[in-house]
Amino acid sequence: MRNEAEPLVSIIAVNYNQPQVTYEFLDSLRHITYPNYEIIVVDNGSPDGPPERIPTDYPEVKLVISEKNLGFAGGNNLGVAHSTGDYLMFLNNDTEVDPDFLQPLLQIFKEHPDAGMASLKLIYFHSENKKIIQYAGSTGINTRTGRGAKIGHLKLDDGTYDDIRETQLGHGAAMMIPREVIKKVSMMPDIFFLYYEEHDWCEMIKRAGYKIYYVGTSKVYHKESMTVGKNSPLKMYYMTRGRLLFMRRNSNFFHKHMSMAFFTLLSIPKNTLRLAIRREFKLLKAFWEGYLWHLTHHRIYESPHLIDENGKSQIINTARYTSTKYLK
Repeated sequence: MRNEAEPLVSIIAVNYNQPQVTYEFLDSLRHITYPNYEIIVVDNGSPDGPPERIPTDYPEVKLVISEKNLGFAGGNNLGVAHSTGDYLMFLNNDTEVDPDFLQPLLQIFKEHPDAGMASLKLIYFHSENKKIIQYAGSTGINTRTGRGAKIGHLKLDDGTYDDIRETQLGHGAAMMIPREVIKKVSMMPDIFFLYYEEHDWCEMIKRAGYKIYYVGTSKVYHKESMTVGKNSPLKMYYMTRGRLLFMRRNSNFFHKHMSMAFFTLLSIPKNTLRLAIRREFKLLKAFWEGYLWHLTHHRIYESPHLIDENGKSQIINTARYTSTKYLK
């Protein structure tokens, strides 16, 4: 839908072999009340092919097809490269939205010139009456453990978290960023492939002088467990790898070595023993491979992106750090 009296919002979602989930997501977007937006779906190298119904049943959607899986960051960056909006709204394809969810986010950027990213309240879609909160802001990543904490997690959505405030980290399932900010800080760091990439991007945005805002007056419903299994080797590998990678990229000398010592002396023995006792040997193997990746990868920069004066991106070597062994 287009109404040029309001800023254009590019809604970007990535699909990986979940056509029905993506169709439900697109059905939800058809109820949006904001008058000026475009929808871009990136098929991220789905083994079964892109969602075949989009061209016929959802003609308003721009379908971008990648020949290979570029990961969460790479897929979203490809969507940015095909977008034209003043604001980029990144949504997981396993979400459904309230019709008026965009307006409060846009209002934040009007009222706060220092806003570099805005995330909204996430509700567990499958919770009873859709009333349990997944995310209502974040306290940030602990410099010792490399783990973050979500505000409001598993709390009842009873109005307590309907506030608007600065927060340390946005949530990758639903976040809005002005194109002007992306032009200054670059694209989402695709070295992560999965997990921690949005956290790293938040740190890039904050280092550029911007703030991250939580907007509790807007909400999205998240079918979180539908994308990656809770105990899958894929998640174990990339969570382990991403946790350490984030600390390497965003900690000073002291905290970097303190976090590595914490992980080596506490996390490795604890997780090795726990997974071995449970006989979850595939997860144990993935955990160790996520850790050992860091012993052979010393240059931890992200793939380069060329960004022109209009914020358009040409993506180069996006799959440089991609491992597909857990995607088969």
